[in-house]
Amino acid sequence: MNTTTRPATSILSVEGADLYYELRGQGPLIALHAAPMDAASFTPLAELLAADHTVLTSDPRGISRSTVRDGNRDVTPEMRADDLAALLRHIDVGRATVFGSSGGAVSGLALIQAHPELADTVIAHEPPLAGLLDDSAELRRQTDDMIETYLAGDRRRAWEKFMATANIRLPDETFEAMFGGPIEGQAAADERFSFARMERATTFWMPDLAALRATETRLIIAIGEESTDELCDRTSRALAADLGIQPTTFPGGHVGFAEGPEAFAARLRQVLVA
Repeated sequence: MNTTTRPATSILSVEGADLYYELRGQGPLIALHAAPMDAASFTPLAELLAADHTVLTSDPRGISRSTVRDGNRDVTPEMRADDLAALLRHIDVGRATVFGSSGGAVSGLALIQAHPELADTVIAHEPPLAGLLDDSAELRRQTDDMIETYLAGDRRRAWEKFMATANIRLPDETFEAMFGGPIEGQAAADERFSFARMERATTFWMPDLAALRATETRLIIAIGEESTDELCDRTSRALAADLGIQPTTFPGGHVGFAEGPEAFAARLRQVLVA
């Protein structure tokens, strides 16, 4: 039986962008945020959480239904944090729990630094903060090379380089299905925007560690159980060590929230009441 409900959808205009967002359910507010993944990636998890939460999902600026007025400008974590803050203020139902994954985890950290009053808990799931690692200079070189390869038109080779840098191993048939051929339309536009305008600004953003240590917002650094030795496992552990906190494990890997939403929702509920 299909239990999916239709969310309330709207657009919020902010400086430089129009933000698409969705609301489901009733209860304490939880915002699910990723980058460059859009709101659709959270739909199964959002449906589960909406049983007892107000759930906010959104497309990050420049991706899918959230448009930008200057497509030649990089989108930084600070911009996405300001966008998320604008959405939270607009909804105006109290302080939020913010779950951010990947680039969305970096946005959540930037939110704590700029707008700590808006979130009582931030769960940063696998933030790709390569600048915290000892080999960050080599990772920057690899990232620059991967982006240049993509913008030169070799999509397949760019994704091969991306996976090598991230130390993510996909079965050959999975990689081929996802990245072996061309894509068109909005998916192609989103992918290009992500490579060109989001990748460097997110991966090499440096958090204010002193501000994060001092924050009154509850901060949880989350790592997928299946992400061992991947780049985001390394960066998450480095951040947790710098902050003097123990990382918290969640089911699955880097996109565990999308691949196994039931187990992920159960773990999320567990963590929120701990």
